Order: sequence, then C-alpha cells, then structure tokens
Amino acid sequence: MQPDSLQAQQQFHIRQRVRFMVNQYEVHSVAPDGSEGGLLAFAQQKRLAFKEQVTIYTDDSKQQPLLGFKARQRLDLGATYDVTDHAGNPIGLFRKDFAQSLLRSTWHVEQAGLPNVTGQERSMPVALVRRFVESLSWLPYHFDFVADGQPIFTVVKKWGLRDRYVVEIQNPQIDRRLVIAMAVALDALQGR
Repeated sequence: MQPDSLQAQQQFHIRQRVRFMVNQYEVHSVAPDGSEGGLLAFAQQKRLAFKEQVTIYTDDSKQQPLLGFKARQRLDLGATYDVTDHAGNPIGLFRKDFAQSLLRSTWHVEQAGLPNVTGQERSMPVALVRRFVESLSWLPYHFDFVADGQPIFTVVKKWGLRDRYVVEIQNPQIDRRLVIAMAVALDALQGR
C-alpha cells in the first residue's frame, strides 16, 4: 500500500496470529460496512528477544518492509522504541511510562510537528483487575491517546479467544505507520 492511501485510513482492524516461536499480527483496512477489509500490513515479533525489534511488512510474504520499531535499550521496563520507515528514516517514537503503568498502563508517543501524545487505559477498574487477577488478563481494554486534551487515536481490544483490536484515528496528521506500530506494541509489549 502506498503511504498516501495508508494515511487516508481512519480505522484499522488488527488480529494476532499465535505461532510457536513468533507472534504475528495482521493489520486490515475497514470496509464501508464496518467489516474487515484488505490486508494493509503484517508484523512479526520473535518471542523472548533480549532487545525488542519488530518489523512490519506490506503483506504476509514478508518481502517488502513497511516500517519497524526497535528498543533503544535491552531489557528496560521503560524502554524507548524508535519507529522507522522501510529505509530506516525516523517516523517517531513511543515509550512506556513504567511508574504510571503500575496501576494503569500509560504510553507516550512522539512525532515531529505534533504535540506529545499520551495513551492510557480508559478504565481504572479494568486495569486493576487485569493486573491483580491473572485469570482475567484476557479482559478487553480501551486505550485513549490524547494530546492537549484532544483525541488522537484509540485502540480497543475486543472480546474473544484470539487477540483482536479496533483502532480508530481522530487526528489526520498522525502518521498511520506510527499508529500501527503503537497498536501492535500494545499487544506485543503490554505484558512486560
């Protein structure tokens, strides 16, 4: 998909595929009727990597990288992740706010030309239950990402046996590749 047509997307569906040694994610457009549309991107994450790195491709053939994100540090609970395009040029970054995330997961997203974006779990009760009752960690959650009080995008984990997410983008300037990276990271990195 060309960057201009990707940037025009206002909603994505993301599905996780569980494989033996890797986590895989399919990013789909959303059809006008709200159903899942065509494949926009495909991500793969190696499990138990010492330095987290995820490459996101244009499709599941994994021939053409679209973007990637990589931790600056090894095994850091508050690591910063740089998001780059297929050629290694910076798109933006995100980082987990470890202290605030003890009770309610909080992430910060930065893109040149935009105010800093903060994403946080919407419901404190759900956040607490997910942390302290291990058997309920599958509960759906909502992340709201805002800047200066204005909504930028949301990520909603849906009910189900497999991880599925709906991403809605309210700000036309945020780079959709950065949104995809953050949404995939919420699943891939959230438990760390």
